[in-house]
Amino acid sequence: MILLSSNLSRIILEGFLETSMGVIEKIIGELDKFEIEKGRKIRLFYIKNNKVRKTELHGEHFFLRSSVEYSNPQLTVEEVQGIIAAKLIEVCGNYFDYYGSKKVMKGDVKEMCELLRKPPSGKIVSFLLNTDDVEPDRYSMNPLKESIVKSGQSAFPSASVKTDELKIDQKFMQKYEGSLISKSEAELIDRHLKTGNNNYMDMVDAVKYEQLENLSEFFGIDLALPSLRMPLSILEKETSDGLLHYIIGESHKDYKSIEGVYRCMGRSLKKRTTLLTVPHSKKGYGSKRSARGKLYFDGTKLKRIRVTYRTTSLYPNAIDPDDISVAKADDQFNVEGDKLSHYNFEENPSSPQFILYSLSVFEDAVIWHGIGAFGASQLVKSYTSTRLACVQNRMFNGLKEKYGIQVKVPLQLNLIPKNIWVNPVHDNIDASIYCVENLEDLVKMGVKLECLSTKEYTRE
Repeated sequence: MILLSSNLSRIILEGFLETSMGVIEKIIGELDKFEIEKGRKIRLFYIKNNKVRKTELHGEHFFLRSSVEYSNPQLTVEEVQGIIAAKLIEVCGNYFDYYGSKKVMKGDVKEMCELLRKPPSGKIVSFLLNTDDVEPDRYSMNPLKESIVKSGQSAFPSASVKTDELKIDQKFMQKYEGSLISKSEAELIDRHLKTGNNNYMDMVDAVKYEQLENLSEFFGIDLALPSLRMPLSILEKETSDGLLHYIIGESHKDYKSIEGVYRCMGRSLKKRTTLLTVPHSKKGYGSKRSARGKLYFDGTKLKRIRVTYRTTSLYPNAIDPDDISVAKADDQFNVEGDKLSHYNFEENPSSPQFILYSLSVFEDAVIWHGIGAFGASQLVKSYTSTRLACVQNRMFNGLKEKYGIQVKVPLQLNLIPKNIWVNPVHDNIDASIYCVENLEDLVKMGVKLECLSTKEYTRE
């Protein structure tokens, strides 16, 4: 058990108030014009004392989204900073909104430090979006990497990965202990592998929440934010008239619909190779990187798509740029167009593009990580452009008419690239949290955020 460092939350909070007050003022401005949506509902879960707890929140809340990855069981320093950032915005925004002030007065810091230790108690609620369609070793930083490949699951979406054949890769440990992962984290992962239920995502969540419980004590901040798994966990529970099914079906309705989404993504239909949802192979493959596609039309109607899965390089970790993870796959098949325009996940499982499935996530503000350096600026442009098209009634009109969802462009916040937490020794953002011998070194780096301009991140 990590001992509580009572003044760390104060140091983090004071630094945040000093550098990011403009972000807090932006949040308060958003709260001033925030309107309750009665039909709004978000079901989340968290793990406490090794037990899964579920919670349901409604439209009176202003939802702030952060994220963690299923591509690695261990928490990274970058992920922890994003969670702390979400908690800081939640507490500061709620505090200044309640007291109607934007100035930090004597006693405010002490009171906010107390609030940081507790679950949310105001309009703003922060949560984690865990994308379950990502490959289990996307960035060559998973200590289970060798067995993930050997078990044939490297091109599977994380949602369908099983753990019975997975084990800690000793070569990985010898090479990266201290830079990407610590011995204690490997032991933690191994323990949850042995006591788990053969479900990879459950194992990852169990590991990360146990780490978050310990880190909450250390930082004096409640970091066990509730989570939402998307999109596959939602799709498999939905009926064919569900929200995500509608978004997939509507985006494939005809040439014009597909062209509209392509335009938001900055793509042209001349080559017709971008798949708006990536059909899974009967062999289990679902990697968006290893899938190649081709769209075929009959007039304005989508006739079919051809899907080819092939072994593909993914991404390296930050320590060794030559150590590139791989998604091993080999398959080819066709999917008829009407199977997508009239979509049924049970018959044709697939992974929709993030800009599509994120439309179903209730989020009023989002936190991106290092856009402009580490994060993908093009993804943010696609995300913003898609939402703006919905606001302007250029696509997905049924979201409001049929499902009562008022799509908007959320306030988009960014962890400033030069201030993203890194391992003080190796200078990498993908270091596991316990690779850092003295966590107070991270506290000294501070948490600094900026607002991203909607105009700057919109495609013309």
